[in-house]
Amino acid sequence: MSRQFGRRKFLLYGSATLGTSILLKACTPPTPTTTESPASPTTSPSASPAASGGGIKVGILHSLSGTMAISEKSVVDAEELAIEEINKAGGVLGKQIEFVKEDGASDWPTFNDKAKKLIDQDKVVTIFGCWTSASRKAVLPTFESKNHMLWYPVQYEGQECSKNIFYTGAAPNQQIEPSIDWLLEKYKGKPFFLVGSDYVFPRTANTIIKAQLAAKGGKVVGEDYIPLGNTEVTPIISKIKAAMPDGGVIYNSLNGDSNVAFFKQLQGAGLGPDKYPSMSVSIAEEEVKAIGVEYLKGHYAAWNYFQTVNTPASKKFVEAFKAKYGADRVVNDPMEAAYIMVYLWKQAVEKAGTADDLEKVRAAAYGQTFDAPEGKITMNANHHISKFVRIGQVREDGLFDVVFETKEAVKPIPWNQYVTETKGYACDWSDSKKGGKYKV
Repeated sequence: MSRQFGRRKFLLYGSATLGTSILLKACTPPTPTTTESPASPTTSPSASPAASGGGIKVGILHSLSGTMAISEKSVVDAEELAIEEINKAGGVLGKQIEFVKEDGASDWPTFNDKAKKLIDQDKVVTIFGCWTSASRKAVLPTFESKNHMLWYPVQYEGQECSKNIFYTGAAPNQQIEPSIDWLLEKYKGKPFFLVGSDYVFPRTANTIIKAQLAAKGGKVVGEDYIPLGNTEVTPIISKIKAAMPDGGVIYNSLNGDSNVAFFKQLQGAGLGPDKYPSMSVSIAEEEVKAIGVEYLKGHYAAWNYFQTVNTPASKKFVEAFKAKYGADRVVNDPMEAAYIMVYLWKQAVEKAGTADDLEKVRAAAYGQTFDAPEGKITMNANHHISKFVRIGQVREDGLFDVVFETKEAVKPIPWNQYVTETKGYACDWSDSKKGGKYKV
């Protein structure tokens, strides 16, 4: 219970277990840090025929080094698994998928340089990539100016709808908003305290949460942020106790190893989930193992997919992943979103009859469905997918008991309807008169 968990140990632990998404969500560290030199591009074993016309070449662009590598490597694993499965089943349009893998190196300008390289030099037909909103924002002008195509696999803050990006993670109405509704119902009358890391995603998320709570009669009694990676959480614990002496709900959008210190000290201060239940949007299966289940048991997290989701497709996904990467590995929500986006692209290419004509592929993607591990999902004309919403409670073995799930996939709403500036706006790329943002 009292084991020390310093940053380095945390990173090593996470690296050993792989696939963690605790360090950063689809969010923006204020000061990107590159801790390693960008790695050389990696080409799939069968990639050489691509240049000679034998295959369909795609790009994989994630952080393979630097601070984000611990999160993004597991997403790459899921993408490579999907490519391997598709190739074994005959490929796409009778051709094998060949990938060129580039390292964004946790540095946003590098992401953009690598995106240009993949598009201009390697001539890939699409790119699967990015994790942070910072990296996505960095490459967005390149994809739009070159009218190319990015598939982005991580839940994010919304307020964006690009013709050149397909978003397969959750929009806020598919994660944050339903979790607030659930908390308001389960903990009626209880006050909320908002905790987050100090950058784009938590601040945008909390803007949405405050607007939603105000609209539905909820009460926010405190809001506090600490710099990304900061472990000095004692002041936040003190503020929570002072603002909610009789208990209340903690909505947690902390990222990185701040969570380790936060949950240890929360428990140490006697603020257990019985009186101070927390809802996290950045803690999944890997993070529970890294932090320690003894500190998280009984707390909640909101995602679209948990490893414990009981669908045939989930069981197949888990078995295939463990068979390829090891029985000790676990899967999580961002990995599932990365896995299914490769399949959705494949289906769109097959419907379009071409991988090179991106306008045809884009149009063919609309309405594509897939029997995903989370359930049957659909790609919408706003470039986001309908997704199932789930809330899980941490159990003794570190996995999640699903305590809430929608009966149907929830349609995505990129432009938030609680925020005044975007209320009443929508996105529809199937209609040239509407496009990325139009008034409903």
